[in-house]
Amino acid sequence: MSQRLRLLIEYDGRPYSGWQRQDGQPTVQAALERAAEALDGQPVLVQGAGRTDTGVHATGQVAHLELQTPRPVRKLADALNHHLRPDPVAVLKVEEVDESFHARFSATGRAYRYIIQTRRAHLTFDRGLIWRTPFKLDVDAMQEAANHLIGEHDFTTFRDTACQAKSPVKTLDTLNVACLADRIEITTTARSFLHRQVRSITGSLVEVGRGQQKPGWMKEILEARDRTACGPVAPADGLYLERVMYGDGG
Repeated sequence: MSQRLRLLIEYDGRPYSGWQRQDGQPTVQAALERAAEALDGQPVLVQGAGRTDTGVHATGQVAHLELQTPRPVRKLADALNHHLRPDPVAVLKVEEVDESFHARFSATGRAYRYIIQTRRAHLTFDRGLIWRTPFKLDVDAMQEAANHLIGEHDFTTFRDTACQAKSPVKTLDTLNVACLADRIEITTTARSFLHRQVRSITGSLVEVGRGQQKPGWMKEILEARDRTACGPVAPADGLYLERVMYGDGG
């Protein structure tokens, strides 16, 4: 009898071409599947809650897999992490779940965080982990602009042309902009997101923050439903999948 497991995972997205397995490319899914196969002695499919893009990080990704040889759950995180080295991927927690659980389809919400550092000097320790902007940003103006996007809208303007979602209509439950010393953090939650939606929104918010656009511009480009109206797309560096929510509170 197989054993279905839910994994809580963090990873540095810099070495990877995103989450999803791709022929000839390093991906987070492939790294986890290699580790699981080394543990179980046969190929294992690992399915994630979100398909993060190239260079995007995670502190709270969730995935599930099935082992054909059941093992004590308390030892599985250590065992998987042993086989993951030296990949910058870590399994933080393992739980046994029933067959009805699916990391992607059972999820009721997802939370992302985007981190920006405002300074003129280039980054040393955090290069590739946050987005540096050399100019100051008006956080109040950014929040005023962000408020136009909260709720249910057609997000065509903030949808990547390669997005495979059936509809551009999504509901942002929260979208907050906060200043922490010389860092600005943009946090957002929704049941699901369009491809590169958070990075597209972030890039446009920065245009408002640096004074290139007024806060009302965000409403205008949203209502335009035109991808060409979007501001520059923020780089992957500062984006983190922070949490995946489930009905059980996990």
